[in-house]
Amino acid sequence: MSQGAIRVSLREFCVWLEATPLSLFIQTTTWIIPTIQTIHIVSIAVVISSVLVVHLHTLGLAMRSQSSAQLARRFLPWVWTALVVLLLTGTTLVIGEPGRSLPNIMFQLKMVLVLVAVALTVFYQQPLRRDPVFWAANRLRRACANTIAVVSLCVWVGIVFAGRWIAYAIDG
Repeated sequence: MSQGAIRVSLREFCVWLEATPLSLFIQTTTWIIPTIQTIHIVSIAVVISSVLVVHLHTLGLAMRSQSSAQLARRFLPWVWTALVVLLLTGTTLVIGEPGRSLPNIMFQLKMVLVLVAVALTVFYQQPLRRDPVFWAANRLRRACANTIAVVSLCVWVGIVFAGRWIAYAIDG
């Protein structure tokens, strides 16, 4: 399937979705979009702050009195819970305004970055479940953990920027 055909199919899907009763309800109920956007933004703040604490610790810049495993157990459940809320609120926003989101390159970039961030979080968290000192065991693992921390923080910043730019990007 060519890119042009994919774009046409995506636009047709957006037109169909926008005409569904659920989308029409979201579009015509004045309080839904602002409420969902507020919940979405608060959930982003929960994820960013939790990830920031965990990764600043990994980099040796915060909460040195606690282990990586302790911080992961304390903060990463907040990340996973907030990601579920983000999925639900984001889906609601897309259903309400599919033509604004789905064909938008910034929305697509945001979704790719979210997948990368989730993968990095899983990759960081899983070894700590088996071995609480996994990332501190040797220099190579510490370097890997530091790399994950820096890349993860950059990806989350990219997610925030891409999400904000959705309103300003012109889809192709």
